[in-house]
Formats: sequence, structure tokens, C-alpha cells
Amino acid sequence: MRGFGFICMLMVVFASSCNEGDVITITFDDEYYRAATDKSLAECSKVFEYTPAPGQFIGDGKAGFSGEELTAADAVSYAEKRMAEGKFLSLGGFGGYVVVGFDHSIDNRVGYDIAIGGNAFKGSSEPGVVWVMQDENGDGEPNDTWYELQGSESNAETTINDYSVTYYLPTAAGQSVRWSDSEGKEGEIDYLAAYHKQESYYPQWIKEDCYTLSGTRLAARNYDSSGNGTMWVQPAYGWGYADNFSDEDHTLEGGNINLLDIANAIDSEGRAKDLKYIDFVKVQTAVNAKSGWLGEISTEITGFYDYRLMIK
Repeated sequence: MRGFGFICMLMVVFASSCNEGDVITITFDDEYYRAATDKSLAECSKVFEYTPAPGQFIGDGKAGFSGEELTAADAVSYAEKRMAEGKFLSLGGFGGYVVVGFDHSIDNRVGYDIAIGGNAFKGSSEPGVVWVMQDENGDGEPNDTWYELQGSESNAETTINDYSVTYYLPTAAGQSVRWSDSEGKEGEIDYLAAYHKQESYYPQWIKEDCYTLSGTRLAARNYDSSGNGTMWVQPAYGWGYADNFSDEDHTLEGGNINLLDIANAIDSEGRAKDLKYIDFVKVQTAVNAKSGWLGEISTEITGFYDYRLMIK
């Protein structure tokens, strides 16, 4: 045990001496690595958390809500059922997220490792930032360190890391949801009475009068091509995001999916991380914007897969 502690201390010293852009290799105790077997599932085996931001599909019966999702556990059950049926799971506005795990560790190999289903199409991308985690402590829970998978916008001047939005519980039925962000701006998730008539777009299992969601924010690209508010376009981003009609990593083979590479993992300082495998994946809505009558930009997910097993 003393020897292991000494190795860990050396790794910390090494990491602190690296310059930005260096690749940092972290050696984890491989006793927690779970190799895939012939019985391993390609799709995720468990939803650990589903915390959407407010949005037009949250609480809507047309999106599969029963009105009985009163606890966090109920929300998780709802999310698992939606993806098991191959139906979309809405993450709502900026910061809304879902966390999943697999029945095995997903290896970091050459090429794509993870596939994430969405409902993007040409002119309608609602990108989600993808995060990965290794089960460093071996307890089977996503309570270690999240690493963002770098995308085409990671180094853009318009991208904001550690961005947060606080959403406020409406005081009456049929009201828009007010928000304020870490940049000092305010706005609303519009209530769209013509299309989604549920009492509130605020998740009913969240009992607090407000809650805050954080993550990486990409600059909005949506625009009204008609000039009169009737035709909104939500262009794709380059690569590295879920629910994104990318020319580089989006494919319709095997479903409407985006392909991700664990080798693109970066830490909170933007430094590359050499992860040999991962155990958990998280996606969060990356844009804080709305497109007129279409409502808020909200990432939608239909499933998570180990890409190697998916194409096996």
C-alpha cells in the first residue's frame, strides 16, 4: 500500500508540471476494469440520473410522461423506458443532462468508441456536449471525475466553460420558465400553448423553487431564414457532439447517431487525458437559445452504445 501511495504522489507532481496541450497519462488501478464478454450489451445498461432543464417536452404526455414522475427515481425510470423503446429523451434547455452506465468498460481504441442516438436532421441540430468518466474507485457509481470529449468548438472564443443557468419555478400554470445565467443575462423558456399544453415545463420531481445547471456552452447558430419568423434553421456544428447533423461524425447507418472517440477526452484545463477505458457517459444540452415558434434548443437522445459491440 505504501508503494501505491508513492506512485500516486509521483503522478500528481508530474501532472502539475505539464504545460497546456500536453497529454497527461493517468494510470488507474485496473482491478476495476470490466472487460466485455459475449453476453455484454452494446447499449447502456442503466440510467443513473436524468435532470433535464425546463422545456416544451418536459412533463408532456406526447413525450411519454405519465404525470406520475414525482421523484428522481421516477425520472430515471422514465428515461430508461424511453431509450429502451428507441424513443427520444429530451434534455430540455441548456445544461439539462442524462448520465448512463454500461455492463462493461468501453475500451479506448483507435477510431470511434461510443455511439449516441439522436433525432438531428439537415437544418435541425441541437448539440449536446459529451462527457465520460472512469470508475476510478470501483464502487459502480458515477462519482469520480468527468472529462469532456473535445469537439470542434472546444477552442472557439465564443465557447464558455463552466457556464451555468438557474431556472425558476413558475408561480402559476401555463407560464414561461424564467432563467438567469452566470454571464448576468436573463431570459425565458417560452410556454408554447399551441403545441405543448401541460401545466408546466419545469420538472415536477424537482421540488426546489429554482435549480442551477452547469456545463460547456456553445454559441448559438440558429437563425430565421424567412425573415418573418416562420422558418428557423439550426445548423450543424463541426464534430464531437450528440444530436448534431455533422458531416464528419453523424451517420444514419444503424440509426440516427453521432460517433465519439474517447481519445478526445480533456480535463477542466483543456489538457488531453489518456483514458484507457471509460464506464459512464453524460450528455448535456450545449446551447442556450430558442428558435421562435419551435421553442428552446434542446438536445434529444435515443440511446447510448458501445460502438465496437454495436457494429460487431
